[in-house]
Amino acid sequence: MLKGLSPILSPDLLWTLRAMGHGDEITIVDANYPATSAGPELIRIDAATAPQVLEAILSLLPLDQYDDVAAISMQVVGDPDRREPIVDEFEAIVRKHEPEHRVHSLERFAFYERANAGYAIVQTGETRQYGNLILKKGIVRPS
Repeated sequence: MLKGLSPILSPDLLWTLRAMGHGDEITIVDANYPATSAGPELIRIDAATAPQVLEAILSLLPLDQYDDVAAISMQVVGDPDRREPIVDEFEAIVRKHEPEHRVHSLERFAFYERANAGYAIVQTGETRQYGNLILKKGIVRPS
């Protein structure tokens, strides 16, 4: 255990966040996402919800300041304009840590393609549908 860090941030997740470079993408997914077969490194955090994991990750990870689309959710199948309540939770957390960003969305299969080509996937115990979010890493500016 370390002071000041969420216990959700496992050693594997901390290593991954630190190893990622500018522009690399990490995806937080719900319990139903086909993450094991997706391809990228898989980190499991089954005892936490997707918003809890997002909160922990954004306490450390900067979003890409050069890309307006650095947080991306999955669109509802058959109703791309509908926004699930979990996406509103994601939005509030993103705005808390990165006020200049908002959550965008992608069609389901486009989301899978992008997530599966990313750096890593963090599978949560989230049981609500559409509890999936891609994050594009930015840089920490020199002080």
